[in-house]
Amino acid sequence: MINLNNKKFKAVANTENGDIPNDFIFHYKQEGNVLTCSYKCDNIVKGNLIGIVMDNDTIEMSYHQINKQGEIKTGICTSKIIKLDNGKIRIEESWQWTNGDKSKGSSALEECD
Repeated sequence: MINLNNKKFKAVANTENGDIPNDFIFHYKQEGNVLTCSYKCDNIVKGNLIGIVMDNDTIEMSYHQINKQGEIKTGICTSKIIKLDNGKIRIEESWQWTNGDKSKGSSALEECD
């Protein structure tokens, strides 16, 4: 199992229905196989995610956030952890909102310094 504790990941791709802008940085914490992250950005007042890092290099997670319009948005995500040739990690995500329009999307994060 890959340990993502204290690793930072930059958003490098997101579908239009996603709320996270490219270049946004997530700072992950991991204890055992439990992954957590708190975040905020221009359009998100506060967000949290919690997930389980699986032995097959996937992450199953859920997230919730409050946007600048005062709306609570929730979702689920399955992510694949990929080791790149340069030694960094890429995370490819397939997600779905669980409220609102319940649309699906995809995004990608890459490890940064």
